Amino acid sequence: MRYPKFFDEIEPIVLVDELGGFLGAFEDGVVEIRYLDIVKVAGHSCATVAGAWLMTRAALAALWPEGRPVRGGVRIELRGAAGEGNTGVVGMVMANITGAAPGDLGFSGLQGRWIRRNLLEFGRPVGGDARFTRLDTGEAVDVSYRPHRVVDPGAILAEAIGPGATDEQRRMFPHRWQAMVRTLLERGDAVVDVQR
Repeated sequence: MRYPKFFDEIEPIVLVDELGGFLGAFEDGVVEIRYLDIVKVAGHSCATVAGAWLMTRAALAALWPEGRPVRGGVRIELRGAAGEGNTGVVGMVMANITGAAPGDLGFSGLQGRWIRRNLLEFGRPVGGDARFTRLDTGEAVDVSYRPHRVVDPGAILAEAIGPGATDEQRRMFPHRWQAMVRTLLERGDAVVDVQR
């Protein structure tokens, strides 16, 4: 499988997954989620997928400033409805990283432990694009994503699919698109706001 090599340069999000450790999936329960893993699940790499990655990384770092975040240990509330714009995509990326699942779709737990159901909600009145809340402490942060501070995804897309798009613009589009994603991932601090 061939893909942009910068995917491998993005520092992974490392979590402790107690359920995965208990079941023998991850030694000592330590799991690395790489950007490439999320691209495979989402089926593409774009400004939205990168933004969901960046918001999740920033929220987990803020909530667990020392030590590793706990997979399955956070509730996520998104301001947008699941079918509004790309909110559903954002939610699914966040779910795949954190283990938080919407409704009854997640793991039901073992003897009351490691329950991942009802940890992802849409259409919630939160201060940012999403609120992450630690289940053990109740500490919460709001995160917001503002890609337009450094790039204009819509303009790049319009050049390739607009009525005036040339063959050369369409041919170069995948390279320009992934260059934009790389810029976003490298400038994460400039496009993600975290508020307590």
